[in-house]
Amino acid sequence: MRRGLTLFLERYNSGKNILYTKMNAVQDHQMFDFGVLRELRKREDLTIEDVSSRSGVSAAVISKLERNQTKAELETLFRLSRVFGLNAADLLNLAESQTSHRTHSDDYESGAFQFRRIVYANFTCFHGKAKKGATVSRPEIHQDDNELCWVLEGSVRIRLPHEQHELGAGEAIQFDAILEHTYEATRDCVLIIVHLPKPKRF
Repeated sequence: MRRGLTLFLERYNSGKNILYTKMNAVQDHQMFDFGVLRELRKREDLTIEDVSSRSGVSAAVISKLERNQTKAELETLFRLSRVFGLNAADLLNLAESQTSHRTHSDDYESGAFQFRRIVYANFTCFHGKAKKGATVSRPEIHQDDNELCWVLEGSVRIRLPHEQHELGAGEAIQFDAILEHTYEATRDCVLIIVHLPKPKRF
């Protein structure tokens, strides 16, 4: 029991440290967009006055936060987050996710397919081209993801362990990426492949 309590306290303190680290970022670097408060408020069909009444935070402070014209205090975020059924860390994550993340593609060949790829933490996207007759097996080594293939031009045959599908332009398929699979261009083709991390199943 003592060990269980110790683990709980370690996780609790770790969560607090993460939250305080993010709060320092809010104060120092304006990396967060609290315009998300406006989106949450409108989704719940609430006015600023409604949120003020429920949270105890003044309407003036809420208005300035929504326009990113004031700094966010931890107590203020805690009070506001409870109005929307969240905790302060959840609210910070929502505000943080408003920040854009720019990246560059890289080019490579796999089998007889040519790909351009962009990689983010939550998905990987491939833009591929191939001539008729080209094949590639498992075009990218990946973890236990879901894989989506969308054919933009031409046609592609996809072979899975117990089935195969031929997709034409405008058609798409989603399957378990951990399975052995092969792409074959049955016509000159252009396609998009996306790897989406689990756990959500389709």
